[in-house]
Amino acid sequence: MELRADAHIPFPRDVVFAAYRDDIAKMLPYLPNVRGIEVQSRKDVGAVSELVNVWHGGGEIPTAARAVLSEAMLSWTDYATWDADQLRCDWRIETHALREAVLCRGVNVFLDEGPGKTLMEIRGTMEIDAKKIRGVPGFLAGKVGRTVEEFLGAKIQPNLVETAKGLTRYLQGMKK
Repeated sequence: MELRADAHIPFPRDVVFAAYRDDIAKMLPYLPNVRGIEVQSRKDVGAVSELVNVWHGGGEIPTAARAVLSEAMLSWTDYATWDADQLRCDWRIETHALREAVLCRGVNVFLDEGPGKTLMEIRGTMEIDAKKIRGVPGFLAGKVGRTVEEFLGAKIQPNLVETAKGLTRYLQGMKK
């Protein structure tokens, strides 16, 4: 499944990039679908920063997905490489549940959209291999995989945009 979102943020791209990289945990009040963000580690080498953050999400879970997902399972570790020279972030998400069955990765690129404006392009992919989900019979793997992928995609896609909106609200609050 392709993950794709564009966010128009009314701040310069270096400011947007730095705030997203450095202040993500401070943005929690602006992220309604996120219960918590824990910065696990950070390593800076020149213009490149490698961050590991643990996210705790929430929300409603459809009946069809309840067999393999629960509210407590909506946590993930975000492994991100931030390149300040390229103004891009390459990321990989490791879900805490179904770790071996879910592959999710992508890139965020911060583009100049005019004076004081940023276009953040978020591009990624998510693949679910339901054959690797314990307890799912092989004959149901395709259907279960699609259901889980649709559910997670329906959560992730809007959250990508919502995170960008939260970033905008955070930056607006910083200006005051």
